[in-house]
Amino acid sequence: MARTAAPAVKPLHKRMWKARWFYLLMFPGIVYFIIYKYVPMFGLAMAFQEYSPSAGFLGSPWVGLKHFRQFFSYGSFEKLFFNTLIISLQSLLWSFPAPILLALFLNEVRHNAYKRITQTVMYLPHFLSTVVVCSIAYQLFSVDTGILNVFLKAIGLESVNILMNEAAYRPLFVGLGVWQGTGWGTIIYLAALSNIDTQMYEAAMLEGAGRWKQMWYITIPSILPIIMTTLVLRLGDLLDVGLEKTLLLSNAANRNVSEVFDSYVYQRGVLNGKYSFSAAVGMFKSVVGLILVVTANWLSKKFTDEAIY
Repeated sequence: MARTAAPAVKPLHKRMWKARWFYLLMFPGIVYFIIYKYVPMFGLAMAFQEYSPSAGFLGSPWVGLKHFRQFFSYGSFEKLFFNTLIISLQSLLWSFPAPILLALFLNEVRHNAYKRITQTVMYLPHFLSTVVVCSIAYQLFSVDTGILNVFLKAIGLESVNILMNEAAYRPLFVGLGVWQGTGWGTIIYLAALSNIDTQMYEAAMLEGAGRWKQMWYITIPSILPIIMTTLVLRLGDLLDVGLEKTLLLSNAANRNVSEVFDSYVYQRGVLNGKYSFSAAVGMFKSVVGLILVVTANWLSKKFTDEAIY
């Protein structure tokens, strides 16, 4: 019996022309990543130079691993690494599952008007700048004029100095991040939830499954690929705590727990004009992020069969 000949593969240029509108839609995103993501990678050469703006990349002398050795031999390196890691892990622990839980609960709301209003209210903090968010924290927790302490004094209790308290710094930092980002983070999960086949829920109802079992056995497995993808990508920025919020919330009283890589690089590298040192620290953070992404992707693929590549 003669075999059916495989269809001939069209030349690449013809396939690209057939999908020209798809490539046209991709073009702005491709240009963005080339200009703002790939081209700046050439600046990593500064980490191995004694960079001088007047001499430029070609005229600056090469110093090898000098800046990396300075960074790792810094007396407070362990404290910086510990503070950065603790804040990052706490932020991940609270801010990553929060949008998932909120999206799951919103998905169960059957009153469309209430659901839309709730979503809109939850989105609003995302559009506030970090300065405004920290200003709100000061208005709430200031010792003299903060709403919390005014209330405590009104009922006869002593005021609480949260902004100058080491133990309160990390919960405050993480809490503001959760409040600001949870609503916006639900968008991708609500979109994924809207694509779940409703026939699966109908079949589960016929089998006697309640809402909790439907959520556990249908909803969560259906959005698991999105969850794992966002988790893997989130790990790439694990050491990026956020310079603006760190500078705005840190002070002399909580400096022991608030000083992180970002603030250290800003104070020693940027303000003192040590651009090569800043590039070396940034490269270290990028390498750690790359290792975390590759490792998390491998573990996700091994245990859940879900991965970004």
